[in-house]
Amino acid sequence: MRQNLIGAICLSLAASMWGSVYVISKYILEFVPPLTLVWLRYVIAFVFLFALLKANQAKRKKQETFRKRDWLLLGWIGFIGYFISIACQFIGTKLTDAHTGALITSATPAFIVIFAKFVLNERFTVRKVLAVVLATSGVVVVVGWRTNIGNYFWGSLILVGAAITWALLSVYVKLASQRFSSLTITTYAILFAFIFTTPEMLWELHSNVLSSQNIWVILGVIYLGIVATAGAFFLWNKGMELMDAGIGSLFFFFQPIVGAFLGWLLLNEKLNIQFFIGGSLIVAGVLIVTIQKEKVRKISMDQ
Repeated sequence: MRQNLIGAICLSLAASMWGSVYVISKYILEFVPPLTLVWLRYVIAFVFLFALLKANQAKRKKQETFRKRDWLLLGWIGFIGYFISIACQFIGTKLTDAHTGALITSATPAFIVIFAKFVLNERFTVRKVLAVVLATSGVVVVVGWRTNIGNYFWGSLILVGAAITWALLSVYVKLASQRFSSLTITTYAILFAFIFTTPEMLWELHSNVLSSQNIWVILGVIYLGIVATAGAFFLWNKGMELMDAGIGSLFFFFQPIVGAFLGWLLLNEKLNIQFFIGGSLIVAGVLIVTIQKEKVRKISMDQ
C-alpha cells in the first residue's frame, strides 16, 4: 500500500511538471527563441543527469559498455524524441497557447499503438484501433476546421507532430531499455539532442534577440532544465518502477489538466467547449489502450 502511494505521488508530480512546461515556456518564449530555449533546457538537464549518472555508477562500482549500434539507437532517440518532438512542442506552443499544447500532446499514448505494431511487432486489436480513432478525432476537434489558416492552425499541426514523434520515441526507448537503465538512456539521448540542436540554435540567434536581463526568464529556464526535464523523468521512472505500468500510465493525464489549469490561472487563457469535447475524446482513446494493456497483463500473470 505504501509503495503504491509513493509511486502515485512520484507519477503525479512528474506529469504535473510536464503540464507546467507549456505555461512556463509560453512566457519564456516571449524573450527566448524556441530552439534556443530547447538548447538551454538540454544543457542544464544534461549536466544535472550526467552528474547523477556518474554518482550512481560510482556507488554501484559498475560501468556500462556501449556498442556501435547502441550509440546509433541512443542517437536516434535523441534526434526523433528530444530534438524533433520537443522542438515541435515549443514552436507549436508559441503559435497556439498553453492548454492546447498540453492537450494535443496528451494523445501520445494512443499513437504508440501504431508504432508498436511496426517496430515491436505488437498486434492490432479492435480496442487499439478504436483508441487511435478516438484520440485522432479529439485532436481534430481541438484543432478545428478553420477556413482562415493562421498561426494557431499551423501551431496545432506542429503539436500533433510533437505527439507523434514522442510516441515513436517511447517505442524505441522500450527497445533500448533491454540493455540500459532509464537514467542512462535519458542522459545520453539528451546529449545527442544537445548536439543536434546546437547548429539550429546558432542559426536562430542570428535573426532573434536573446533577452537575459529578466530574472523570471532565467529562473524559468533553470526550472525547465532541472525540474521539468531531469527531475520529471526521474520521478516518472521511479513511479513506474513502484506501480503497475497500466495503472501508472493513467497519471499521464495530470499533464493536460495541470497545463490547462495553469494556462487559465496564469495566462488568462479561456477553456471553451471545443477544448473539453476534444479532451474527452483523447482521454477515452488513451484509457481504452491502458485498460486493454492492464487486462492482458493480468491474464498473462494468471496463466
